[in-house]
Amino acid sequence: MFGSFGWMELVLILIIVLIIFGAGKIPQLGEGLGKAIKGFKKSVNEADAIDVTPPPSDAPEAPPSQIAQAQAVPPATAPVQSAERVK
Repeated sequence: MFGSFGWMELVLILIIVLIIFGAGKIPQLGEGLGKAIKGFKKSVNEADAIDVTPPPSDAPEAPPSQIAQAQAVPPATAPVQSAERVK
């Protein structure tokens, strides 16, 4: 895992991490990282639990030509009124 790193490099990285995060924050970072790894492993093993198929619809779908026409018509907007002058 740390084949190319010597003990001096690992100590230097540890000192930099201690300076940046502080000694009190490191256990919280480790806990968060552990939970993230655990959640990732769980989601990889339970890939079949997620159902991405859409539910069956009771209403018939509109033909694509009607959908395109409905999207092409811009919605009606109220006329823009000019701002009143402030005296």
